Amino acid sequence: MTIEKMKDMRLHGMSEIYHRSMKEHLFSDYSTDEFIQLLIDTEWETRQNNKTKNLIKAAHFRMSVSSMDVDYTSKRNLDKNRFERLLSLLFLEQKENIIITGATGVGKSYLAHALGYTACQNKIKTIYFNASQMMDNLKLAKLDGTYTNIMKRIQKSDILIIDDFGLQPFDTHARQVLMEIIEDRHQRSSIIITSQIPVKEWHEMIGEATIADAILDRLVHSSHRIELEGESLRKNIKLKG
Repeated sequence: MTIEKMKDMRLHGMSEIYHRSMKEHLFSDYSTDEFIQLLIDTEWETRQNNKTKNLIKAAHFRMSVSSMDVDYTSKRNLDKNRFERLLSLLFLEQKENIIITGATGVGKSYLAHALGYTACQNKIKTIYFNASQMMDNLKLAKLDGTYTNIMKRIQKSDILIIDDFGLQPFDTHARQVLMEIIEDRHQRSSIIITSQIPVKEWHEMIGEATIADAILDRLVHSSHRIELEGESLRKNIKLKG
């Protein structure tokens, strides 16, 4: 009956450990205070783990990664100390951005995902988009009336990851949407962008000098920039195989 009441109150971690203690005759040497602490600690850990899982699910990451698996051995201009400082997420306190550029296959998306997963594990709301899909989805959303809802989701996130930025040509709609997103997040929250295109070419890529100036002024000047080099990591893996 007690276990059912726990479940009814959504104390799932507590009910599980209590059920195990009864079924397997565990923790008999615990004092009452120690056992209560065990129940509370288990429930707390269960809720924290569930919150992390929900944040990761809501982020809609493209891949599952771990910051522990970041490759620092390949010669691609990735400084371990610098990236681990970024993994500490101190850039969020300053509302700074991160821009990761480099050729295809050098691990830009992996690094962005590693930062995103680390944020979720620290209970920080993160949302991931492929740049082309984001623009296409927002264009369709304006037609079906869901544009405001999607923009609110983006606004509520502490970190916005935009992957493969610049692969799709910018039209008037894309420039306006990007400007709206950048303007809303400026000095309020952080953006992580990956791109195959060097930052020095972004002004021409975005087009319309006035809008491009405004976007880059807010985005680039308050950013940490990682410029990856070298050959594709996927190519190296195939060669080793």
